[in-house]
Amino acid sequence: MNVLNLIGAVVVLLGSLFLFLGALGVVRMPDSYNRIQTGTKATTMGMILTVIGFSFLHPEWSGKLFLLVLFIVFTNPVSSHVLARAAHFVKIPMTKKTVVDKLKEKEKKQEVGLQ
Repeated sequence: MNVLNLIGAVVVLLGSLFLFLGALGVVRMPDSYNRIQTGTKATTMGMILTVIGFSFLHPEWSGKLFLLVLFIVFTNPVSSHVLARAAHFVKIPMTKKTVVDKLKEKEKKQEVGLQ
């Protein structure tokens, strides 16, 4: 077994571990907002590590895989932000343990300023 293959396999395994932990976090979190955050952070890192591992396993694909990493880095956080804003807009409740809601505070300040 080649050294690059070994490094690639370890990095892909590490990425798979992040993906598994992200899925576990989605199951264990108490509300939609925490699930979105947990899923996004873990899947972003898991996919990046997995794709980097594949670039070690298949060096001829490195250019395309780099573009895929860039796509993941830019779209994953943006999509989770949009999902969280949409959930807040339709008033999906937060868990009772949530102590700070900056978006709600900002909306209240805007209402007071408009009246």
